Amino acid sequence: MVNTLYLAKRIVVATLSVFVIASLVFGMTTALPGSAAEIILGTQQTPEAVEQIEQQMGLDRPLSERYVDYMVGMVTLDWGESLISGEPVTERVIPRLQRTLELAIVAMIMTIITAIPLGIVTASKRDTWIDNLLTGVSYVGISMPSFVSASLLLLLFTTGSLNWFPNGGYTPLTDGFFKWLHHLLLPAIALNFIVFSYVLRQTRSSMIETLESKFIRTARLKGVSERSVLFKHAMRNGLLPTVTVLALNFGWMMGSVVIVEEIFTYPGLGKLIVQAIHQRDLPVLQAAILVPTVTFITSNLLADIIYTLLDPRIELGEK
Repeated sequence: MVNTLYLAKRIVVATLSVFVIASLVFGMTTALPGSAAEIILGTQQTPEAVEQIEQQMGLDRPLSERYVDYMVGMVTLDWGESLISGEPVTERVIPRLQRTLELAIVAMIMTIITAIPLGIVTASKRDTWIDNLLTGVSYVGISMPSFVSASLLLLLFTTGSLNWFPNGGYTPLTDGFFKWLHHLLLPAIALNFIVFSYVLRQTRSSMIETLESKFIRTARLKGVSERSVLFKHAMRNGLLPTVTVLALNFGWMMGSVVIVEEIFTYPGLGKLIVQAIHQRDLPVLQAAILVPTVTFITSNLLADIIYTLLDPRIELGEK
């Protein structure tokens, strides 16, 4: 069981973090030069016309009043309307959030089923050619930015003789699982590239540390088989730090997906953020930025809870 006091503290910290970040998002987006009124009027704008449109949009109200409305709206999930299209912000953000979550979840599943087993293999085969090969691959993955890996994958697998994947777009799951996955797989691999390397290296490091611990040496001296040592004794403790790394990187995926979505013309939350910045559509922009932030904080909170469930020896009340 998770210590109630510890859980309450973590929820309070998470809530305060969301409040602070929401305030920063409001301040930074409000400080952007230009306005949606100027975008709407285009070349026909005049100071009088801009002022009139801003009055209609409520952009002329005092900043404090707009801030209170923004915070109340974020809490009640009433995010207002788009300044450009007039649609409710939820109708623009939620479908994009769903697509981004699909992309991030597929990328995370790929990480879990590849990086963790390979990290365990490298730890158990330390200093062998397998370890050296996979460690070298992880170095390449960490040093390669997302826009580079995404561009290379797009160039290699959507053109020429290796035209195996569509070069962008999105197909809903209702059109068929394999068609949906066919569109998601390449951007998911690009998003997964750096995360795979971090998780592999973290799994390797924590497993090596666990395999060198006293209780593992004791198990071996008692004649426990190497297979049991690895999978029964070492994995439970060795994978604890990996849980935190996975949660952190899921939040990172939600934040860095902008680049991958832009390169693959994937209609997710990242592409919506870019569009909202260009249009100075503040309600859409604020909601679209805050959603992945809340996802990141929530994933970290869940990681802490899972971590404590996996290792009941942790003195939760003293954290």
